[in-house]
Amino acid sequence: MRSHATFWGRRGLKTSRLAGGLRKYMEHILKSKRSCFQGLCVAISLLLFASSARAESGPFTGLAGNWTGTGAIVLGDGTRERIRCRATYSVSAEGNGLQQSLRCASDSYRFDLSSSVTHQDGQLSGVWNEASRNMSGMLLGSARAGRFAVVVTSPSFSANLTLTTRGDRQSVEISAPPGGQLTGVSITLSRGK
Repeated sequence: MRSHATFWGRRGLKTSRLAGGLRKYMEHILKSKRSCFQGLCVAISLLLFASSARAESGPFTGLAGNWTGTGAIVLGDGTRERIRCRATYSVSAEGNGLQQSLRCASDSYRFDLSSSVTHQDGQLSGVWNEASRNMSGMLLGSARAGRFAVVVTSPSFSANLTLTTRGDRQSVEISAPPGGQLTGVSITLSRGK
C-alpha cells in the first residue's frame, strides 16, 4: 500500500503539470483575445475616423480667429467716412455655432456689435447686441457656400447684413432704411496670421 506522502506527492506533481498547462493555455487565449481586441479597436478607430472625415462640417468652419480691415460707412445725412474694423469669431467644434464681435470706428461714428448665431438646415438664427447704443434684437437668415445673409431687427432698428468669405478675406455689407443714423457699411477684412 502506497503511503499518503507518496500518493499526494505524485498527485501534487500531476496537479502542478496540469496547472502549468492550463496557465499556458490561458496565456495563449489571452494573447489571442488581446490581439483580437486590439484589431477590433483599430477597426473601430478607422471606422470612426472615416465617418468623421465624411461628416459635413457646419458653415462657420474656417471662420475662427481675428480679422481686421477697413471700409466705408454712409451716415443718415449722406456723409461717407472711412472706417476701421476688428472682428473676432469663435466657432463651435462642429461649425454650426458662432460667437462674433465686430468693432468699427470712423472719425465721427463707432459701433460695437456682438452676436451669437446657430445654423440648422441652411438657416441661421440668433441674437445680437450693440453695446455703445445699448440696442439688442434678433437675427434670421441663411447660409450658402461661404455667404451669409441675415436680417437684424429690434423694436427701433432693422438692417440687412451680408458676409462673404473666401479663404482669409471677407467682405461685410450692411444696409439700413433711410432716416436712421446709419444707412450703409462696406468693409473688407483679412484674417490675422
